[in-house]
Amino acid sequence: MLLLRQMVHFFALLLWGASVLALMAGMPQLAVAIVVVVLLNGGFAFAQEYRADQAAQRLRELIPANAVVRRDGKRALIGAAELVAGDVVLLEAGDRISADLELAEVHALAVNESMLTGESRLVRPRAGDRAFAGTFVVEGQAEAVVVATGARTRLAGIAKLTREASRPPSPLSVQLGKVVKIVAGIALAVGAVFFGLAVLLGMEASEGFLFALGVTVALVPEGLLPTVTLSLARAAQRMAARNALVRHLEAVETLGSATFICTDKTGTLTRNEMTVAEVWAPAYPPAEVLRSAVLSSTGRMSDGKPVGDPMEVALHVEALKLGADLTGEITARFPFDPVRRRASVTVDGRLHLKGAPDAVLPLCRAVPGVDDAMARMSDRGLRVLAVARGGTDEERDLDLLGLVGLHDPPREDVAEAIWKCRIAGIKLAMVTGDHPRTARAIAAEVGLLGPDELVVTGADLPADDAALGALLDRDGVVVARVTPEDKLRIARGSARTRPCGGDDR
Repeated sequence: MLLLRQMVHFFALLLWGASVLALMAGMPQLAVAIVVVVLLNGGFAFAQEYRADQAAQRLRELIPANAVVRRDGKRALIGAAELVAGDVVLLEAGDRISADLELAEVHALAVNESMLTGESRLVRPRAGDRAFAGTFVVEGQAEAVVVATGARTRLAGIAKLTREASRPPSPLSVQLGKVVKIVAGIALAVGAVFFGLAVLLGMEASEGFLFALGVTVALVPEGLLPTVTLSLARAAQRMAARNALVRHLEAVETLGSATFICTDKTGTLTRNEMTVAEVWAPAYPPAEVLRSAVLSSTGRMSDGKPVGDPMEVALHVEALKLGADLTGEITARFPFDPVRRRASVTVDGRLHLKGAPDAVLPLCRAVPGVDDAMARMSDRGLRVLAVARGGTDEERDLDLLGLVGLHDPPREDVAEAIWKCRIAGIKLAMVTGDHPRTARAIAAEVGLLGPDELVVTGADLPADDAALGALLDRDGVVVARVTPEDKLRIARGSARTRPCGGDDR
């Protein structure tokens, strides 16, 4: 992209030189016309990028940039830029985390880290864990200590990696560079030849020089630069009409020459709307299973809007559809945490519990067929929850009510978009932080999975970028359990294996 910008600037300088030559050759009208062309070109490019920057600024202004801290024993609201290491930050639902924090006290905290990971699934950190700048508090409260701000945060480190990433020249920049050099060389050569011919034919040197200048100016294609800029600007406007914001005009050309696309799963291939796909209940009505699952949750559908964890919202919606009785007096609640991998609540003296099957099933009495049901749901790529109920507060000898399989449905237009990409010769890869089985199932459902069904995890990727590029240089690869740093390596590695012709990725 930088090379394209340099070539455009170089061509603009060539036009300015042509205008000076035209003025020296006694053709002021042509000189003025060339100047107008250059100014119009710059005006179009500036207007497009200015509108895009203003739109991006309005989006940034929607995010509050304040933090609540405790200083000298008093609560205070300060600007995020005023945070320093050692500050005690008080977090509540809805807060934006503006620095890297170490959590000191946690009360049912849930954090959306999609800014860093691209995954919408909520993270529930414990005391002693880290919370990172750029993420958002969705549920609960916490007290934390600032450990890094500004350029020392993890988000800034990821941004630095992206800035340092080098990109190969795109086809348009390469061709435009060739055109500029060829035009400049031909114009100067022809001008010199005509000057020599003029002198040989008896024309005075001064008149021959002016004649040669006129020929040189005539050979410069003044319309090339505005044509390129206007074409890119028109494409950017058409993309804006389809809700795709383009900040730099060169990005339009990059998109047009793409041969390899790395796509996320959640919210890109899928709608980011969890739904209950299956309830396995061998001895109880499905409504009973959903009742216990919802009672042990905090996410709800409120006034038609989802509040909290999308998975728990999906459970609530399904329970309402089945007419489950969700009333009862809650006397104790134990939120989900990464160690227990389950959440429980005591309602009207009975324990209701849900969580990962491997964390819940050992607490329950044996139920025939549960392993087969869990394997079947997992092979479909569903996220499986086990739901149980007990007669006391103790989490042992529980009754397994059943299993719930949740599914994030694909977007309606994804299959067609994938088909169009492949018709255009574009290879596709899914890069996601989700579980490999879930990622594979979604890739197969939307038609992205390749014929060799290559599914790898971020931890298994080769350390060498060349080897990584060779691994990914195929269509339909699925890479699961990746970090933001992995995603950058994947993009860099795939660019290194582009086919001949210099197509950008």
